[in-house]
Amino acid sequence: MSRGCAYAVGLAVALLCASSAWAQPGAAGAVDTAAPLAERFAIHPLIVLFGCIACGMALGRVTVKGISLGSSGVLFAALAAGWLGYAIPDGATTLGLVLFVYCVGLTAGPTFFRAFARRGNALALVSVTAVGTGAVTTAVLAWAAGIPADLAAGIFAGALTSTPALAAGSEAAAGVFGDGGERVSVGYGLAYPFGVVGVVLFVQGLPRLLKQDFSDASAEKTAHADRQTITRALVEVANPALEGRPVGNVAALADSGCQLSRHVEEGRLVPIRADFVFRVGDRVMLIGRTDDLDKVVDLIGHRVEDRDLAPLDSERERRQVALSSRAMAGKTLHELDLMGRYGVIVTRLRRFGVEFVPRPDTAVHSGDMLTVVGPAEALPGFAEAAGHRAQLIDQSDLISLGVGIALGVAAGLMPLPLPGGGSLALGLAGGPLLVGLVLGHFGRFAGLVGYLPRASRLVLMEVGLVMFLAGAGVKAGRALGPVLAEHGVALVGVAIAVAVIPMLSAFLVARKVFGLSMLESLGGSCGGMTSTPGLGAITAKTDADAPVIAYAAAYPVALILMTLAAQLLVRGLG
Repeated sequence: MSRGCAYAVGLAVALLCASSAWAQPGAAGAVDTAAPLAERFAIHPLIVLFGCIACGMALGRVTVKGISLGSSGVLFAALAAGWLGYAIPDGATTLGLVLFVYCVGLTAGPTFFRAFARRGNALALVSVTAVGTGAVTTAVLAWAAGIPADLAAGIFAGALTSTPALAAGSEAAAGVFGDGGERVSVGYGLAYPFGVVGVVLFVQGLPRLLKQDFSDASAEKTAHADRQTITRALVEVANPALEGRPVGNVAALADSGCQLSRHVEEGRLVPIRADFVFRVGDRVMLIGRTDDLDKVVDLIGHRVEDRDLAPLDSERERRQVALSSRAMAGKTLHELDLMGRYGVIVTRLRRFGVEFVPRPDTAVHSGDMLTVVGPAEALPGFAEAAGHRAQLIDQSDLISLGVGIALGVAAGLMPLPLPGGGSLALGLAGGPLLVGLVLGHFGRFAGLVGYLPRASRLVLMEVGLVMFLAGAGVKAGRALGPVLAEHGVALVGVAIAVAVIPMLSAFLVARKVFGLSMLESLGGSCGGMTSTPGLGAITAKTDADAPVIAYAAAYPVALILMTLAAQLLVRGLG
């Protein structure tokens, strides 16, 4: 769909929703049908909500020197609407907040706990440095400049470009100060441009300042990507030490990350069977990443061409199976012994949109998509045992979604006792986030499925985000003028400091303490700042994988820590 068509459809939906609302007698938010049409269009809350979303997303697509606001454009459009005195439907902000943070938890869960579990994980500690330095800098400067706690939390979230931190800070401020957390959104809106531009200028200017040349990175990246691509190779067995040995009895092959899927029999490639043993002169097919394949080929023999072989019978001898069996979920491939029990081999596994070649110690989870190779007559039996449902990988479990969010809200409202008396609640930002993290980590917990297809998850997250930003912005717009009049110059200075100091600290820790490369240090620092525009500025200069991988490792840790830090800033300074 073209951009123009998308805008047209969005406007049509907004108009239909608004028209249906005022056409129903007694409907919530209905207006006087006797009022002029222009007035009815101008004041209806649904018109304001969808108008802010449409205008804000259009603003977010405007790119200047490779920098754009993205979804945060909705906040600036909503600030203007609030400043002009408009309102949005009650409950839209809360609904958007809960949907957004829950999906954030599902997204970060698979990597967040693992990153903390690995002692000495440099990139996780880089995130801790960035967030910790940012929080301390904010607290010290806000105290020195007399900036209120809620406004300071907004500056922290904006300078580190973290919308989840904005959400957590807004809710914490509403509980502490008894308002709607408007000043948190004001601080976020003022600091956000400095956070985006500051990080971009840092990652672009630092290499020039240090006279670093990344011109060779593109070639390195291309070669590295080629070596990491999952591919296959036909290999002739030439190692006499393998003579007569079963496939499962070769430890080097089991530990290599490669799978032996087929062998040549009577001029055609057929699936490996449970009784297969190596014979010198046999030709076998290996599947794995190029780096791993090269090592295993040297162990077994040498590569050969397959020009004289009949085509693979992939339609009958290979199948994709979506796993949903509780009996299999959580067990390793070694424990399942699929070759011995079903006569099949798992050659590839796709989980959370990432495909890889599994090892014997790889555990399978509900929702995994398994590429299985085996005799045509064996595949249906395994698919049935695995609980295969073709629609599973694209299906959203709405029961789990509803129960998960309800549990998250309940967890957020539950008071937690503190030492010395008093209590603390996670709130509507922390509760759903925590439940989402747990479900995302375990995949399945207490009967609930912590998996949403990527498309569904991204849509829910984006819808929740823009609804929350619209609500927060409209409320903040009413407080924009007084806040600027009271703290204008101080806010700008604090915002610049909070944007620059954490980035510099994270980079120095990554580079000097952990000895990471320049590209890894820059990428990890951007992840610690949750700055996607900063990563974009790096990748615009080099095609190397290093900054992207470092960013992806650091980002989820920073994402969660920022939500906690924003709440602590509100409660600590308040």
